[in-house]
Amino acid sequence: MARVAAIDCGTNSIRLLVADVTTGDDGAHRLRDVHREMRVVRLGQGVDATGVLAPEAIARTRAALLDYTAVLRRKGTERVRMVATSATRDAANRDEFFAMTAEVLGVEAEVITGDEEARLSFTGAVADQEPEEGPFLVSDVGGGSTELVVGTWDGVRSSVEAGLSVDVGCVRLTERCLRSDPPTAAEVDEAVRVASDVLAEAFAAVPVAKARGWIGVAGTVTTLAAIAKDLPAYDSDEVHLTRISLDRVREITGRLLAMSRDERAAIGSMHPGRVDVIIGGALVVRTIADHLAANTEVTELIASEHDILDGIAFALA
Repeated sequence: MARVAAIDCGTNSIRLLVADVTTGDDGAHRLRDVHREMRVVRLGQGVDATGVLAPEAIARTRAALLDYTAVLRRKGTERVRMVATSATRDAANRDEFFAMTAEVLGVEAEVITGDEEARLSFTGAVADQEPEEGPFLVSDVGGGSTELVVGTWDGVRSSVEAGLSVDVGCVRLTERCLRSDPPTAAEVDEAVRVASDVLAEAFAAVPVAKARGWIGVAGTVTTLAAIAKDLPAYDSDEVHLTRISLDRVREITGRLLAMSRDERAAIGSMHPGRVDVIIGGALVVRTIADHLAANTEVTELIASEHDILDGIAFALA
């Protein structure tokens, strides 16, 4: 058994998983959670417009990493891997960010490619699924990018057929298109056009028509699941493996589009850091749902709390 730590630093949030990894006689790795935590640090604040990471965003991320480092020491972590995704890939001053992570954490964060990000997310997401429900499409809607991956799971190992990361996510789409409170019809139309145009590349490269099951990971989908279940407060155990019909995805997105910021903030299960960007994320999810409805037999979205963090932890075994 090894105690490992995975840190995923995205455009909107930074998350930590400490887990014990065991390897069975069949060669399959299994995780046992020791600690999970998420902070919204908005590292990608303004990066789409400026091309640089804002000093205050780097400072917020540093503060979160200092706390995470203390957790790693308390939990006796043996190995740690930190990956940094869309925001840092795009930033001109990314060396400043990596120097900070090396100073605080003791290891330098890795900038992974969009394709690797997609594959790690797939591995983390499918381990809780029944193999016969596949092949699976796993979608990871982040702050600055969205990954689509199609593959299979045999109960022991995952096998990825194809995956692609494209530059549209909840923060990027919100900053680019959704300026009013609530957004105007024209802004929503613009956002849908942008999401559709960008996702078209992924739909062309990834054989989503083969998918029989759709698993959504990351904060937009898990928030939609919490809303679908009308949870008074966010509960990850309740959210994990929630099934939402495609029609319900559209209905919840429509409700969010009509809400003001204050009304969204009043939703009990809404994380404060997602209030400003949940509409952008929901529109990306709805765009995927519409494509699947027209081109596959998929009828529902399965929300998973297990994602790229779990994939990173498996890779440390």
